[in-house]
Amino acid sequence: MGVPDTTKLLFRGIAQLLFFSVMLLCLNPANAYLNRSYSTLEESKPFNGDFIDILGSGKLRILLTRDFSSADYLPRRASPLAEQQRIAEEFALSHGLIPELVIVDNFSKLIPALEAGLGDIIVDNLTINDQRLEKISFSVPVDHVNEQVIVAKTNKSLQRVRDLNGKRVMVSRDTTFWHALNWLKDNRYPEIEILETPDGIQNETVLDDLAAGEIDATIMDSNLVEIYKSFRDDIRVATNFSSQRDIGWGVRKNAPRLVSEINRYLQLEFQVEDHDKQFTGDFEQIRKRRVLRVLLRNNAASYFLYRGELMGFEYELAREFADYHGLRLEVVVPPGYRELTTWLLEGKADIAMGFLEPDDLQRRLGIDYSDPYHYAKQHIVVHKDDSAISLADLDDQTISVRSRSHYWKSLSRLQNGGAGFSLRATDDDVETEYLIQQVAHGKYQATMADEHLLNIELAKSIPVRSAHTLELEVQHSIALRKRNPGLKQALDEFVKRIYKSEFYNVTYLEYFKNKGSVQRLARGRIVDPLTGQISPYDELVRKYSDRYGFDWRLVTAQMYQESKFDPGAKSHIGARGLMQLMPRTAKEMGVKDISDPASSIRGGVKYLDWLRDRFDADLAISDRLWFTLAAYNAGAGHVHDARRLAGQLGHDPDRWFGHTEQAMLLLEKKQYAKKARYGYVNGSEPVNYVRDIKQRFEAYVDLSRDVAMTSPGLSGRLPDRRLAQLLDVFLPR
Repeated sequence: MGVPDTTKLLFRGIAQLLFFSVMLLCLNPANAYLNRSYSTLEESKPFNGDFIDILGSGKLRILLTRDFSSADYLPRRASPLAEQQRIAEEFALSHGLIPELVIVDNFSKLIPALEAGLGDIIVDNLTINDQRLEKISFSVPVDHVNEQVIVAKTNKSLQRVRDLNGKRVMVSRDTTFWHALNWLKDNRYPEIEILETPDGIQNETVLDDLAAGEIDATIMDSNLVEIYKSFRDDIRVATNFSSQRDIGWGVRKNAPRLVSEINRYLQLEFQVEDHDKQFTGDFEQIRKRRVLRVLLRNNAASYFLYRGELMGFEYELAREFADYHGLRLEVVVPPGYRELTTWLLEGKADIAMGFLEPDDLQRRLGIDYSDPYHYAKQHIVVHKDDSAISLADLDDQTISVRSRSHYWKSLSRLQNGGAGFSLRATDDDVETEYLIQQVAHGKYQATMADEHLLNIELAKSIPVRSAHTLELEVQHSIALRKRNPGLKQALDEFVKRIYKSEFYNVTYLEYFKNKGSVQRLARGRIVDPLTGQISPYDELVRKYSDRYGFDWRLVTAQMYQESKFDPGAKSHIGARGLMQLMPRTAKEMGVKDISDPASSIRGGVKYLDWLRDRFDADLAISDRLWFTLAAYNAGAGHVHDARRLAGQLGHDPDRWFGHTEQAMLLLEKKQYAKKARYGYVNGSEPVNYVRDIKQRFEAYVDLSRDVAMTSPGLSGRLPDRRLAQLLDVFLPR
């Protein structure tokens, strides 16, 4: 074997230096997005080198379509597509390369882009077949799939492939589905109407059209179908379209060394598995698999999606445990509380979290518990106007809780001790936060909640209060199988290390004590109401608002709502700066310094413009704007979920006020959230956010009008009474 030349040694040394530097930044895999970059085909420059040349470039360009580029839905089970992307990014990092996601708006453009040198690998559920092997090389298989015909759930007539004759079938050009359908049309079923998926249209939109009857069928790979079936009940698999096929990563023909390095990495780090396979192994087996599967409920305390980031107190703890042991975290969302333990026993996950109180019956069934990681007092919750101030005052009231919850057991003990209230069983799948909200709305007289859950609702100014507090604190532990003593030891050591640590205390404060994001509309600040200046940054806001076509006063109203004009503002979820951009969003918008006012405003308005493009241009201008603002607050995905739900409920999905905003509020409820692509959202936040900004925007417009009418050249005075009214609106008290 020859001695490497000087250039190769230099590249290898640089790569190793980069590797150690990058890995220091990436010790927490959950923050990997901070070390990746994004681009589009238009921004990518041709580059056709093999592995050694890629090492010299310092980055690995990963081609994929928008559907698979980050958490654009709430994961309810392990996603093989997200897994492929993650492995590709870790492959890049292992060689000291920065992963760059090159986003392509249509599947048919992926292979041409690879051949043109606009990316280095394709990671997009690419089926390996002879036609593609003539153009590109492939890695070893990373998955096995069946191609499946998908129809609306109500479509009972389409049961076999031959039933596609005479039907409208939408698929992307140059997929295996496209070529197979055209062969069927030419040779067997000439009346198949093949529709090409338009550029930029995601699979979710195709499924929406399918459910609405605008098309008759589509074809997807089975691993992708499983993702959508986890939260949609309006589609079904009509039949398999093909036998099992291999999925691999695409690589240019002239990069054999890159293929070799990828294969070596995949064979060491990645195993193709049956994604429904159940595992019950102990901690050593978990470490060998390098995956920790945790059962979590989708709610405001445990696990939720916010502005494109996965969050939740228990999710943060689980991620910290997984990171500490070098494990990848997979979240599995069960349909109800009962499945938190039944799925655990079946081996669908390794641990379960849900602020679970150790239970003797569950122990007898084979469940064990870690040492407690949380303690909470239990409160009987009533409306704030209720006169009850003691347990005795609740004698004539009905307390509504889940019959299988620890609340039911606590309340039953109080009844056995002489308490005179009545108990009412609710659906076992509802969340405690929903029951508290029902009390606030007057639909239930009372419920029970752990203190941390009550704190969330109180921080949102929900009109409830505690009427009685139980003396003893309950313990909350992580559930696991009794047959996994090694895992229990690791969990106990983790709890001992983490409980009441700085990380724990700060995280707890963020999720259960911080009131900033849910306070009522604050009174703004005017620098000079006599001249019409409404912020210290009017000139910058005008500049970037004009560039992207927004009213500068609207952007100013939003900026106050986000940061109160404080460029150093930082939210408990990590958003920063005047426009409160999340780090990943800032990076995508080209913002290098979020604390710089000009950069933050430019990035925020650019992001507003990007969000506006997520909604149809033929919407009414004002409603498109309200949708955009709601998306800035909660994420475009939750807004699309709300629009879809609004249509199902008979509201107008093209209107915000009185229509889509009502559906947004319903997404706080489990029966609606579980069918939404993005899951649970605190719907009152975007609803209040839009209303507050609208109110302030209108006030700013009034101010501008009055200044213009009373002060030509912006030099006069407002009438004393009008000035007093404006000062009352804008100056803080």
